[in-house]
Amino acid sequence: MPTIEELDYRQRIMSDPKTMSYNKGYDLDFDGYHKDTGCIDFPESEWLDWYEYFVGCEPDRFYAYIQRKEDGAFMGEVNVHKSSDEDYDMGILIEAKYRGQSYSREALNLLLIHSFEEMGVKAVHNVFEEERDAALKVHLDCGFRVVGRENGIIHLMITADEYGEI
Repeated sequence: MPTIEELDYRQRIMSDPKTMSYNKGYDLDFDGYHKDTGCIDFPESEWLDWYEYFVGCEPDRFYAYIQRKEDGAFMGEVNVHKSSDEDYDMGILIEAKYRGQSYSREALNLLLIHSFEEMGVKAVHNVFEEERDAALKVHLDCGFRVVGRENGIIHLMITADEYGEI
């Protein structure tokens, strides 16, 4: 989990058009979103409130950086947050320069282990655009199953029991 001072990394990746390209062009209605690049503003003035909401708030929310063991380099971020009484939504963002190197599979597995074993989560969901083939492959490889498709969006889920069978 990052310190408040380390949120400059999050600020950097959220403002990187290559990293945020998956987010480009959508009609998202919130301050700081840039439809032309997919980037999201994360000014330092918002760090403390954001940090207090996301970090250290288990079992409702968990947030962490993806960090390479060999040299400690930050490579992205993962999160899981409560969406209903028993279910959680998740997110994973790999910095563009680290994509395609199998880091997302390991990071997703570690997030699921933490969610199911440490937080007692019963099910984890994720949703994203159907054309994101690499993201779909990683999720399926980690045991997620497709539970729906709607308007070009794919819905995936994995339960603690299903993960335990892998």
